[in-house]
Amino acid sequence: MPWDHDLNNPETIDRGVQPLLHRYRIALERRRTWEALWQDCYDFALPQAKGFQGPTTPGSRRTDHLYDGTAPDAVEQLAASLLAHLTPPWSRWVGFTPGPDLTDTDREAAGPVLERMAETLQAHLDRSSFAVEFHQALLDLVTVGTACLLVEETPPGEASSLRFAAVPLADLALEEGPEGRLDTTFRRIDMTLAQLEERFAAAIIPANVHRQATKTPDTLFPVIETVVRDGPAYDYKVLLDGAGTGPIPLRQGRFGQSPFINFRWLKTPGEIYGRSPVMRSLPDIKTANKVVELVLKNASVAVSGIWQADDDGVLNPATIRLVPGAIIPKAVGSSGLKALDNPGRFDVSQLVLEDLRHRIRHALLVDRLGQVDTPRMTATEVLERAAEMARLLGATYGRLQTELLTPLVLRCLSILRRRGEIPDVSVDGRMVALQYRSPLALAQAQHDVRTTLRWLETVTALGQDALAAVDLQATALWLAEIFSVPTQLLRQQPAAEDGGSVPTPATVRPPRP
Repeated sequence: MPWDHDLNNPETIDRGVQPLLHRYRIALERRRTWEALWQDCYDFALPQAKGFQGPTTPGSRRTDHLYDGTAPDAVEQLAASLLAHLTPPWSRWVGFTPGPDLTDTDREAAGPVLERMAETLQAHLDRSSFAVEFHQALLDLVTVGTACLLVEETPPGEASSLRFAAVPLADLALEEGPEGRLDTTFRRIDMTLAQLEERFAAAIIPANVHRQATKTPDTLFPVIETVVRDGPAYDYKVLLDGAGTGPIPLRQGRFGQSPFINFRWLKTPGEIYGRSPVMRSLPDIKTANKVVELVLKNASVAVSGIWQADDDGVLNPATIRLVPGAIIPKAVGSSGLKALDNPGRFDVSQLVLEDLRHRIRHALLVDRLGQVDTPRMTATEVLERAAEMARLLGATYGRLQTELLTPLVLRCLSILRRRGEIPDVSVDGRMVALQYRSPLALAQAQHDVRTTLRWLETVTALGQDALAAVDLQATALWLAEIFSVPTQLLRQQPAAEDGGSVPTPATVRPPRP
């Protein structure tokens, strides 16, 4: 992993190791109160995920006690919907606009540069594994309410300068900073010697680790990665544990942006980790799973039946086979083998099960964010659906934009800036500002667009005198900015007669009703 500033000095790397380990143990102890709840969520909604009940073998069977598939299916649909609404693959979902501190002349000159920056960032995202790994992180987000996405720089020569990895929650212990964000990360991962040498090439690995790996090359060594917020930057340390001599510092660095992007679905006051929609519907999920289990047991009884027989010395129940054409012997005058009537029926289970499944789909937003059943929708239906989606995910989108999208973009820009892929431009909101162009972000802007269009219709109905008060060019440019129209589609306007410049989409503000 390349570093913003390399501090791999043996004299300074040992400083603060023991206090850091103490913070890690406290964070790990605080996490243990959540593990039982997280494991229940994984067992019933995402059984293939890495759990908290010891090491698991990839590909092992984890659905033996899962009888109802409503929750796993709803989790996958909600994660796919979030991916399509937040960061649609192969689509421009983020852009850059000139900030308020730039002059009109600088704004006009900065437009093409910022457009090329957005194109470069999108090209690296498309060529990387972002869509795959981010979808895996969203599965964790929907299931347990907290997820982590690791953003690293690839070696030179790769197709993309960005590398992404969804970090399982079982490997993490998090702390909340003074700003309310999860900006302190502790990650424990087991690595072989070959993986240590590949990931930390410049690190000095102890000789006893080499000796142990020579005898058994597949030996796993526990590694603790720590990222702690220190002012405007982040301190990064790597500790090798289990080498026989206590924790050994391997590397130390300093990042401008944290490589671990931690984000939550919903935060309850006083808690660090997030809450998920699966947690809210977990009682219904467990009940539906139990109902299906009882239905299957009842169906097994209905198919095979329950039988009784007289102990007449002739009939041997151990040798009876209930197959077509079978002849079962019995003593003369005895009743032989006869079926026992089922004392009750389980028909009411279907009514209960349908109600439970409906509540599970409703809690996981499948019935509101799923695919449209009708092949065509009118413009009004599209707007109403967008407004409903913005209302349902408004609070969640605001949190994801603060904890996920903005840190993610800034981390990617810092890597591309260090590689020389983009100019040295600071995206601070004053000189350059972020502009999200995802479908969910555009859906939230539809209200302003509808209000402006209704105002224009009202003004037009008043006559030409009222319409003269409307700057149609400025309105068209503002609508182009709202709908994220590429700048090359807009006509370049000449300078105004008074020496000023014609307003660009970044400077135009919507007309007030």
